[in-house]
Amino acid sequence: MAIKLSLGPVSYYWPKQKLLDFYQEVAESAVDIVYLGEVVCSKRLEMKFKDWIELAHKLKDSGKEVILSSMTLIEAGSERSRMRRVCEQDEFLVETNDFGAIEILSQRGKSFVTGNSINIYNERSLNILHKQGLKRWNLSVELGKEQLSILQENRPDNLETEVMVWGRLPLAYSARCFTARAHNLPKDNCQFKCIDDPDGLLMKTRESQEFLCLNGIQTQSALTNNLIEELEVMDNLNVDVVRINPQSQHTLEIIDAFSQVLTNQKAANEFIPRLESYAPTGLCNGYWFGEAGMNQTSIPLKQVESA
Repeated sequence: MAIKLSLGPVSYYWPKQKLLDFYQEVAESAVDIVYLGEVVCSKRLEMKFKDWIELAHKLKDSGKEVILSSMTLIEAGSERSRMRRVCEQDEFLVETNDFGAIEILSQRGKSFVTGNSINIYNERSLNILHKQGLKRWNLSVELGKEQLSILQENRPDNLETEVMVWGRLPLAYSARCFTARAHNLPKDNCQFKCIDDPDGLLMKTRESQEFLCLNGIQTQSALTNNLIEELEVMDNLNVDVVRINPQSQHTLEIIDAFSQVLTNQKAANEFIPRLESYAPTGLCNGYWFGEAGMNQTSIPLKQVESA
């Protein structure tokens, strides 16, 4: 398969040394593209802008394509200034997660990538954004392969497509900090509690079913989206890049599994038991099949064998 493998930005609040150690391992991994930056909360300041730039240079020197990711929800002037600083640097391509970033980059005549939070549901949106400088777009996580097929048939020439294939699904963002609320703290005095939860804070139903994951102002799925058995389908749909979202443990092993399938070293179904053990609370893939996102749909045996 000619599909490239990318690693999304770390969504959680990790200590600086943990991030540096993590990306040192990523530099030796099979990923082609690495997204860097804080995308959830501007109060997470273990890594400063200059730290991200230094890290970007190290990863670039190791042969990775590096992309700087912008914040998703801009609420204050300081956050707008940080977004502008990311957009106005000229060394690295930018992943936009807010339309304000798209406006800045478009005005400067710079190409950009859109993240999952930029909702693109039809070919008209693709065409408009492509004229503004869109180089690669990410499929919204709630869309499936049927919608992707339609969009791929009508996407502009020279526009790349990226699909998230592993990780907890980013579902929503809010002005409220749910992690702070869970600790009975106000957002302005959150005491940075989310640094204690390297994979977010699980929320259960009254029946004790793990339902959602709280990550500051971001709400994620509790289950981990896994589309390793659909890589051949994506190849047939001319997907250019597939994305793995980091987690605190086993990210390098997950990268290796997807890499082996993409390079036709092993069949996807060989990795399912191992990947299930890497998912903190289980797997899902429902959105891809047009079902409830938390569903886990079995892949037909014939399709698995053909992969």
